[in-house]
Amino acid sequence: MPVRQLVNDPADLVPEALRGFARAHPALVRHNEDPAFVVRARQEGAKVALVSGGGSGHEPLHVGFVGEGMLDAAVPGAVFASPTAYQIKAAIEAADRGQGVLLIVKNYTGDVLNFQIAAELAADDGIETRTVLVDDDLATDGQDEGGPGRRGTAAVVAVEKICGAAAERGASLDDLLALGERVTRSARTLALALASCTQPGQDRPSFDLADDEIEFGVGIHGEHGVARRPYGPVRDLVGELTRPIVKTLELGHGDSVIAIVNGLGSTHDLELAAVHGELTAILDDLGVDVARSLVGSYVTSLDMRGCSITLLRADDELVELWDAPVRTPALTW
Repeated sequence: MPVRQLVNDPADLVPEALRGFARAHPALVRHNEDPAFVVRARQEGAKVALVSGGGSGHEPLHVGFVGEGMLDAAVPGAVFASPTAYQIKAAIEAADRGQGVLLIVKNYTGDVLNFQIAAELAADDGIETRTVLVDDDLATDGQDEGGPGRRGTAAVVAVEKICGAAAERGASLDDLLALGERVTRSARTLALALASCTQPGQDRPSFDLADDEIEFGVGIHGEHGVARRPYGPVRDLVGELTRPIVKTLELGHGDSVIAIVNGLGSTHDLELAAVHGELTAILDDLGVDVARSLVGSYVTSLDMRGCSITLLRADDELVELWDAPVRTPALTW
């Protein structure tokens, strides 16, 4: 028997969810049904527009980040599947305010290909675009020489927030490209799962774990990680995630970071707060200042039980842009 889920027909889940999402946030977003995308409800003034997207099942990414201070439009595909180039091109047209469009793309083959095609189609219509490719997943660093490279995961939230703030201040398209690339270069993420996710309508998770195992280095599409490791106390698990990131970013005494502790779908806020406590303890011992934190479920993998940690090497400019006002369904300050 399939796992019980709050769905009618699994094939209709994404369009039904988008309709409900738009009805829940009418002051912030507007939903275009065919082709499917979400755009800001109000689009006033000339600025560079920001467009992102990817498969559904990662909510609130990306539709939850449409609004003042972040995205101008988001394009959702089917569950764990890239949106089409036709959808993306329509979203670019809807978001464009005459100053060009910055495309923020996680490094997955389907997303990269379809955003590239959409950008070429938009160029034919006179819309200038630039693309920031987010590739922060340390688990896939150096794998498959000549392959697609690191996956894009939770650092995309920082790229969308920081570039979104700069766009509101009037930054040019080329300046936003450089800023997005700097954020991406300065951020790394690692994730682990205690239990996998189950696709809508399916009766099995994407992988099974023994009671004494965790899956280390998971992606956000229900993929296997890079290793099975022993389950243990949160302090041990957080250390396993944090130490490789610290080493890669060469963080040490006097450095500052923006830290994102992200739930993968069914991890309780109590647990995520405990993860953050252990993370900050490790960084305190190293003399690394946690300038800003974001703790919650922002880049999920359906109902996967687990978490990811993202560290972004920060400076005064990035912290100021992080602090800038934002008003979206999923993030507001």
